[in-house]
Amino acid sequence: MRLILRILSAIVITIAVGVAILTFLPGQKIAELAAQQIEKQTGRQVVFGGDVRFSFWPTLGIQADDVALANADWAGPEPLLTAGRLTIGVDAADLIRGDIRITELTAIVPHLNLETREDGIGNWVFDAPAVGETPAQVETDAEGEGTSVAIEAITLRGASLRYAAHGQDVVETNQVDLQLAWPDPNGTANVDLTLRPAGKPLRIAGEVGSFRRFLLGEVASLGVTVTAEASKLRFDGQADLSGAFDGRITGASDDTSALLVALGQAAVDLPKGLGRAMTFAADTTYTPDGRVSLRDLSLALDHNALRGDADLNLAASPLKVTAALEGDMLDLSALGAPTTGAGGNTAEPATQGWSTTPIDASMLALIEGDISLDVKGLQTSSVIFGPSRMTLSIERARAVLSFLPVQAFGGTLQGELIANNRNGLSVAGNLQFANVEMREALGQLAGYDKLNGEALGNLEFLGVGNSMDQIMRSLDGKGRVELGKGFFTGFDLQSVMDPNGGNGGTTIFEGLTASFDMIDGTLRNDDLNAALKVLKAAGAGRVGLGSQDLDYTFTPTAFASETSAGVSVPVRIQGSWFDPEIKPDLSKLVQPKLDEAEEKAKQAVRDKLSDELGVPVETEEDLNDALKRRVEEEARKQLLKFLGSD
Repeated sequence: MRLILRILSAIVITIAVGVAILTFLPGQKIAELAAQQIEKQTGRQVVFGGDVRFSFWPTLGIQADDVALANADWAGPEPLLTAGRLTIGVDAADLIRGDIRITELTAIVPHLNLETREDGIGNWVFDAPAVGETPAQVETDAEGEGTSVAIEAITLRGASLRYAAHGQDVVETNQVDLQLAWPDPNGTANVDLTLRPAGKPLRIAGEVGSFRRFLLGEVASLGVTVTAEASKLRFDGQADLSGAFDGRITGASDDTSALLVALGQAAVDLPKGLGRAMTFAADTTYTPDGRVSLRDLSLALDHNALRGDADLNLAASPLKVTAALEGDMLDLSALGAPTTGAGGNTAEPATQGWSTTPIDASMLALIEGDISLDVKGLQTSSVIFGPSRMTLSIERARAVLSFLPVQAFGGTLQGELIANNRNGLSVAGNLQFANVEMREALGQLAGYDKLNGEALGNLEFLGVGNSMDQIMRSLDGKGRVELGKGFFTGFDLQSVMDPNGGNGGTTIFEGLTASFDMIDGTLRNDDLNAALKVLKAAGAGRVGLGSQDLDYTFTPTAFASETSAGVSVPVRIQGSWFDPEIKPDLSKLVQPKLDEAEEKAKQAVRDKLSDELGVPVETEEDLNDALKRRVEEEARKQLLKFLGSD
């Protein structure tokens, strides 16, 4: 909007200086008088490089070739305005009465060279005229006799434009067309401007109230409609020449990618839900230093709607944003959706492995700020949240998403998730959860839906990589989980102990606790304890989070009492998450008996040696010492007998 206002103002002001040309007489004398008057009003030198002549048909007026208007002193030697031909048509009746009413002011193949300096002042801002004088009302009679001047219409055809804002990239465009209708010098001007930044037309049509005061730098009412490819925007409010404005903006685009192309930007394939089509409305305030304030904001991105307030600093790099937004159900399921598998089925990631598609996290470097979000629901490609309050803080390509809390998986979730793309992508989390339904949580996050029950616990993790596969294979962290009543599907521990008393392929438990550690994408647990009816079960093993497999052993125990350890039959679960092999682990059942028999045999040998050697033998060291003493004692006896001392 600032660029549009400045371009519009600069075009009108620079063309308006041609008014003074009407005060001259035919020939070179005419050009000299015109140049003097223009310089008096603008402080800029005018050069007529070609012929200056009257035109009686088809338009009464003047034609001047090769016209140039000097630039500001600080802006360099290149002219502010050049035109191959400038045609000025006047109303004959008004001219006879001593007034000049311009019915046509047309520049053929003009070129505008616009720029701003550090304080925001543009080279199109002329030195102020004397008190009581304006660019549209000048005193031109050398004898002191006043002549009123009014511009009724200005036309630019095929103009080229160069705009260099201080500290920013130069913008150049061609084929600029302008039509300005200003019938009342003290009234409203109607403007119709067409730009073609990338070939497609971008039309700006509007009304500027008190146009004369607007040209003097005062605030004036402004109504502008901008139309481009499948898009339309309307502004109603106030603005001035500096580019500052305040008013209501409403807009809609059926194809934001086409709009960006029309504006000379690269096409962007936005995920559905992030603004392929959009509508926008806000009370907007803009200041020349690049700050934007949005109040009573209403934003619809495809089927997602948000409301709230926001403040932006467009001059900052990266873009600075502070916003407080609220909405209903937000569907972001198209953002980051897995691409593995022919059908893109997000419910079965394990059948294909984790996605190896590179994750583009470059957007983290394009924005900084704090955004709060309060929504009734949020759906991503892998998770569905209920009513949620969260904040997003982004600084130097590091984003922290805090849950305050959110409703998720039937329970509540608090903590934070971190995405850091400063030196390659890493993700981390520190979460606490309560009353979470494990079937929903594991099903949505990992595609595993065989564990049922409400859980509470905590989780810390860190993963590094540029794809989902790399991240899952690098996970480090720890956690703990506690479940109340629940069940496993797919195997029945009770049927292992009692074939006639099982639960039809389901293990039902009264409670379960476990802690775990994660190293390089492998989760290890050694302390699982589950309480079942007439049974208790322990568990230990590993779960491959990256490889999506597991090797885990449950050990149910029946008939345990204070005097008896009971009977245990270990069950080993091994293989893929979705097609594991489940069978009793007889090695775990037989090995303890073998170890016990071996120990009994060793003890019998130790007892026999103790009797033979006459000393207690409990260890191998005891045996060695006893044998050494026995040998020494026997040798001493034999030596004494040999010496006759026996």
